[in-house]
Amino acid sequence: MSKQHLEQAQAAIQTQQQSSLQVAVAKLVELPVTELAERVRAEMLDNAALEENDGDDAYREQEDDAGNASDSGDDYNDDFAPATDATSDLLADYLTADDVPDYLQARADADGERRGLEAAGGLSFFEALRQQAGEHHLSERQGELVEYLIGSLDDDGFLRKPLETIADELSFTHGIDVTAQELEEALHVLQQFEPRGIGARDLKECLRLQLTDPERQTPYTRLALAVVDRYFKDLAYHHWDLVKQRLNMDDDTFERVRHTLQHLNPRPAAAYEVGVGETAPTVVPDFYVTLDSDGTPRVTLNGGDVPELHVSRAFRESIEQYAEAKGTLSRSQKDAYVYARKKVEAAKSFLNLLERRRVTLLTVMQAIAEMQQDFFKADDDETLLRPMTLREVAERAGVDISTASRVTSSKYVQTVYGTYPLKFFFSQLFTGGDGEELSARRIKARLCELIAAEDKKHPLADEALAALLKQEGFPVARRTVAKYREAAGLPPARLRKE
Repeated sequence: MSKQHLEQAQAAIQTQQQSSLQVAVAKLVELPVTELAERVRAEMLDNAALEENDGDDAYREQEDDAGNASDSGDDYNDDFAPATDATSDLLADYLTADDVPDYLQARADADGERRGLEAAGGLSFFEALRQQAGEHHLSERQGELVEYLIGSLDDDGFLRKPLETIADELSFTHGIDVTAQELEEALHVLQQFEPRGIGARDLKECLRLQLTDPERQTPYTRLALAVVDRYFKDLAYHHWDLVKQRLNMDDDTFERVRHTLQHLNPRPAAAYEVGVGETAPTVVPDFYVTLDSDGTPRVTLNGGDVPELHVSRAFRESIEQYAEAKGTLSRSQKDAYVYARKKVEAAKSFLNLLERRRVTLLTVMQAIAEMQQDFFKADDDETLLRPMTLREVAERAGVDISTASRVTSSKYVQTVYGTYPLKFFFSQLFTGGDGEELSARRIKARLCELIAAEDKKHPLADEALAALLKQEGFPVARRTVAKYREAAGLPPARLRKE
């Protein structure tokens, strides 16, 4: 037996981490307008240096200063401040009163009262995941496996079944031979969906998926991940003193790590739960899209009930007074000076975050409107939606794909003809026989037309529908036809026979 010995080696490893500023922007970006209002009010309660605007123009200079507070900081990341060329003049005034859309005029007449739109059945948890699957470039087999895994999740978003059991189910009930390794790869795709933690097989994996989210990478998430990996039992029983002792953390670091852990979601699907007998949720659009006189889509951001803020004049004046008498301040006055300065700096930083959120949201929505302008120009004709992925939107908007994902998650846009979730504009891509890119919605629409025109005495089976679609340049399999038919609420051929 050879003698064991230790060796020390060096290796260069490149990693990408996000600063606390980037994480803060990311968290604001993913909030819909209703939750943003709550977040802003909570910040006002926490920071007395933030005050709500009262229409006084004297505060404009303060707000401009706040907006530029940290533009030169090292934490700045272009992913969260894309070029504003695409969004310039988006909020310009309309030329005449006749140009103002009815819904904006109604909001003005109601003195800024928020308009809530009733959504007749929002996306369910499983529908939301299926839509995200359509945003990834998956092969037909990968898509089937991911969809089956989605259907195997429990109400909390966990995958409780062993992959071997799922492989057996697919083999016996669907005639699909698949290995556990293939299912593992499909599960890895599913675990990248929002909300993070979906597809975990236990609580530990659920927490790990959230802590390894690229948007959460800070020194504290790394320590939190170490707690989950090494001291999960202590975490489960809230033995915080043992955790702190074993990782040898100081008080400040420990509190930040505990805060990170306590804000993880142990039930990722809980956000989609709707109680029995509840009415349809009220949807407040985050964006409005109208058409200019030349037919160009115009995007505006809904301010909702979000208070407009400025830095308190009293705090600013106090800092100036303390600064002038800095050499003669008593101990208590010095403490008051430090307190006021910290609050003002925090207020400026928060105002800067809000501005970055505004620019990012407008830029991403403008990219979507430009890519889907045929839909907006043609009275919201769903068949004109072009195939579109998150990556394409991110590249057009000049942001990271994770930022585009957060912008489009849980947000709605109102047009003249209806209100849509942003996920509505993404669809699976098919390539026709002539190389043309085809949207899944276009194929669904044609499928419905074929069924509507069929001889009801001899309705078309799914195989026949697939053959007809293929002849017209829509290359879809029988299983895909069956899936689209069921999604449209159409029964199989034997039940359509008259």
